[in-house]
Amino acid sequence: MTDTIDVVGIVGSLRRQSFSRRLALALTAVAPASLKVDLAPIGGLPLYDQDEDADPPAPWREFRERVRRADAVLFVTPEYNRSVPGVLKNAIDVGSRPYGQSAWNGKPCAVVSCSPGSQGAFGANHHLRQSLVFLNMPVMQQPEAYIGGVDKLVDENGKFSNPSTGEFCRGVMASFERWIQTVRGGG
Repeated sequence: MTDTIDVVGIVGSLRRQSFSRRLALALTAVAPASLKVDLAPIGGLPLYDQDEDADPPAPWREFRERVRRADAVLFVTPEYNRSVPGVLKNAIDVGSRPYGQSAWNGKPCAVVSCSPGSQGAFGANHHLRQSLVFLNMPVMQQPEAYIGGVDKLVDENGKFSNPSTGEFCRGVMASFERWIQTVRGGG
C-alpha cells in the first residue's frame, strides 16, 4: 500500500477557464490514487516586496505554509513572451523568501507546459526549470511534457478530449509518482 502523497498544484494562469487550469484538472483526474493534488491559488498573492518580510501579508504566510506542508509540487503553466507568466514568477518569489527560508527547498516537482500553439510552451517550461534548479527543487526530467494544441485536447470541464493525450498524461503522472518516491528515498 502506497502512502498518500500531498501534491500542491501551481497553475501559472489566473483565468478561470484557462487552458492551464483545465489541463491541471485533467492531470489530477488521471493521477495515481496515491497522489492527492490540491491546486493552490496564486492570484491573491501581493507582489513580492522584501520590505514586507518582517511582517509578511497573510496571503504570503498561508501560501508558504501550504507549500511547506506539501510533499511535492506540480507546476502547470502557459507561456507568456517565451517565459513564465508574471503571476507564477511572483508565487515562486513569495515562496522562496525570506532568503534562506524557502518553502520550495528540496521539494520534488514536475513541470507541464501547454499552449494552443504547436510548441506547447517549450520556452516557459525550460525557463521555469532554471528557477527551480536555483531553488533546490529536484525536477522530474522525463517524460518532458509540452502540450501543444491544448485547446483541442482538454475540454472546458478539465477532461481529456483526446484519448492519446490522456494516456500520455496518465504516464506523466505515474512517472511523477515514481520520481517523488525516488527523491523521498522510497523508490
